[in-house]
Amino acid sequence: MTAPIWKREEVESPCVQICVMHPKENICAGCYRTMEEITRWSAMSSDERAEVMADLPERAPRLKRRRGGRDARLAR
Repeated sequence: MTAPIWKREEVESPCVQICVMHPKENICAGCYRTMEEITRWSAMSSDERAEVMADLPERAPRLKRRRGGRDARLAR
């Protein structure tokens, strides 16, 4: 018989492994967290994590899509 796995009830990390800090907005382009939030994540309480998670959708529009690059050249 396999032993049950112990799990904590925690808010999962929003990390999508695209770890690039936007130079002007100072938020991660992948998960939209600040460097402080990323650093403190493992020490945060569930309530603190839930608060950060609730703020993330409002941060996404702060990172505008690039107008140039490969996609712009291909669209011509």
